[in-house]
Amino acid sequence: MTGVASAGSPVDGVPATVTIVLSLVLALWSLVAAVRHRPPDLVQSVGLGVLEVALLALTALALVAVVGGERAGEPGAFFGYLVTLVCLPPLAWVLARMEPTRWGSAIVCAICLVVPVVVVRLQQTWEVVGG
Repeated sequence: MTGVASAGSPVDGVPATVTIVLSLVLALWSLVAAVRHRPPDLVQSVGLGVLEVALLALTALALVAVVGGERAGEPGAFFGYLVTLVCLPPLAWVLARMEPTRWGSAIVCAICLVVPVVVVRLQQTWEVVGG
């Protein structure tokens, strides 16, 4: 079995790349704000909202694939990462609102750096099949 899981992986390709790039751009914006001693701003809030929409789209693609009969290599870990991924941007927003100082921007930066890692782990748990 060569590439059976990765060829049809719903969590790979353009949607995953968009979420990773968006998350890293938002992390950079937030880092600059934190270094400049700025609290979280409207751009960070809107960015977290856009990131959440992108992550929900990625989640929908994964769920459609599962309902369609495809299986993740490690289903428990896969769904754990999927739930975590969807919860990260709202968590960043809530924590940043609770800390309206430069540290709120640092929180957004840190969580946005976690998102790409979780996306890659999501891909790895899907691709275990046929490994």
